[in-house]
Amino acid sequence: MRATHGAAGSGLAGGFLLALGAVVLWGTQFPVAKSAFEVIDALHVTSIRYLLAIVLMIPLYVMREGRTAFDYYGQFWPATLIGFVGMCGSPVLVFLGLALSAPEHATVIIALQPSMTALADWLVRGRRPANFTLGCVVVAFAGVALAVTRGDANHLLDKGAMAGNLLVFSGAVCWVVYTMASERFRGWSALRLTTLTLIPGTLGILAITAIAVFLGRAQVPGAAEIASVGWHLAFLSFAGVFLGMIWWNAGTQRIGALNAMLLLNMIPVMTFAIRYLQGQRFTAAELIGALMVISALIANNLYLRRARARPHPA
Repeated sequence: MRATHGAAGSGLAGGFLLALGAVVLWGTQFPVAKSAFEVIDALHVTSIRYLLAIVLMIPLYVMREGRTAFDYYGQFWPATLIGFVGMCGSPVLVFLGLALSAPEHATVIIALQPSMTALADWLVRGRRPANFTLGCVVVAFAGVALAVTRGDANHLLDKGAMAGNLLVFSGAVCWVVYTMASERFRGWSALRLTTLTLIPGTLGILAITAIAVFLGRAQVPGAAEIASVGWHLAFLSFAGVFLGMIWWNAGTQRIGALNAMLLLNMIPVMTFAIRYLQGQRFTAAELIGALMVISALIANNLYLRRARARPHPA
């Protein structure tokens, strides 16, 4: 029995480290991407990032799944649709918004996704969240409003930054749609779902970028420009997409979704810490707003734990 307990404990510890590693990578990618935008536009950064990631992902996927790797089991169009929404719409909108906004503001908005999911579940499926959860949602949204305006409503008139924040918010909505729609693929492995939705998503990103170039809204970067931000692109592709997704899926399977969601609160913490090391200094309103969002998410997570642990009548 001791050996079994030790193995289980080791699995939980390993799962925690994997999920935490993914969160650290994702919290780091916002400042890294913002630096890359100084040389290459957001659409080309996104295109290169996902193209490299899919090149790495497909061989691993084929090795794991074998001959049935590209069998959609009659779900080709649903998988393609949610892939375009989640793997194309979300990263494109978030990175376009990040180019106009600040990394610390973008990451706080992204942290709203659990709250947005609760509201979407209520709207689409009629499952009303508990009053405590709704209270946490209100606090989280208030925290985001405080952070992005820095406590001054006049910042709402800053069209560039606010447009960027709205784009990031729209990207977060796309990811919530992807997450909820993914429930219809219950028989698929996490790697199958990720890869078969990443393929149409990547093709969508490339198509959008090509259209932007044709319309003169984006410029194809040269070899020297790509080389100058080579490590940025490598990190965003290998760490942010490929490694981050694998670690997150593996960690979530071991420690459970509820524990994994709690770790997501570390993403804005990582982004704020890196930005501070880069020399960025924050207003009290930004720090208080970020703390409100994180605290609300942690409080709701703990509430859900207690609700699950509470015995239910047969």
